[in-house]
Amino acid sequence: MEEIMEFNESFILGCSAIGAGLAVIAGIGPGVGQGIAAGHAAAAVGRNPGAKSDITSTMLLGQAVAETTGLYGLLVAMLLMFVKPLI
Repeated sequence: MEEIMEFNESFILGCSAIGAGLAVIAGIGPGVGQGIAAGHAAAAVGRNPGAKSDITSTMLLGQAVAETTGLYGLLVAMLLMFVKPLI
């Protein structure tokens, strides 16, 4: 019976580590999206320098909203790694 409990504990911890790795992958999307947004904002400022403040504020707001996705993924990964489920 003790062997089964040890296997179950190891299996749950292994699945938690795999889930944490998958959750960290969520950081790729916001990184790519923020890079694209910054590139388009730089191109827009190059075409219309007078609208720099409006473009910059809109870009930064959009990047802040996009970054929350990556932070949620990081939070889930931290919870999976450091909170011991069912133990």
